[in-house]
Amino acid sequence: MNPKVLIVEDEPDILELISYNLEQAGFEIIGAEDGETALKLAEEELPSIVALDLMLPGLDGLEVCRLLKQNGSTRDIPVLILTARTEEVDRIVGLELGADDYVVKPFSPRELVLRIKAILRRNAGRPDTGDEKTVIQAGPLSIDPVGHRAMLNGTSLDLTATEFKLLLVLAQRRGRVQTRQDLLGVVWGYEYGGYSRTVDTHIRRLRVKLGPVGGLVETVRGVGYRFRRDRG
Repeated sequence: MNPKVLIVEDEPDILELISYNLEQAGFEIIGAEDGETALKLAEEELPSIVALDLMLPGLDGLEVCRLLKQNGSTRDIPVLILTARTEEVDRIVGLELGADDYVVKPFSPRELVLRIKAILRRNAGRPDTGDEKTVIQAGPLSIDPVGHRAMLNGTSLDLTATEFKLLLVLAQRRGRVQTRQDLLGVVWGYEYGGYSRTVDTHIRRLRVKLGPVGGLVETVRGVGYRFRRDRG
């Protein structure tokens, strides 16, 4: 069965263009032109991913994203934000609300297809580099690649698929600095830069969720990030 994409876009011409290109790439499409319809369809149809414009009538995209992530039925559906270049603050807020990534308008249909495929690969739990069978232990934190979960003092952490993969990649490469470009390539599947803020925002969210062991993920100024060798 083809992956199902819910496109939330209030401009009919753009909605039609996106729908056509995604259908050509083998996706099943559901369209919504406002936030309330999007929330209803997301709960009824449970799409594989939501492509969400931020500028919507009524409920804006940020509120739609927040409500999707609060609803137990839709919280695990990945969200790709569609945003204008001038809406940088809103992009960051969207990522902090739980969106997986963003694409800046104007974007090429090919770029959108590649982004959606990359997000779906991450959420499908494709293997990473490293020893996939070994549970990684760092003090009270344990990371189980096979079970696809991280636990702190025996309690499961509520991580998104992207956050888990980011943590796993850093932990598997413990003690080695990973540049933002490295992480974009391995975690997000990007072959080009320009989206380093995505990495920074996800690192910040990950540290918050790690709580007392958030310091395990170190910032190496001017370079990137590193998972500490000691428990922190």
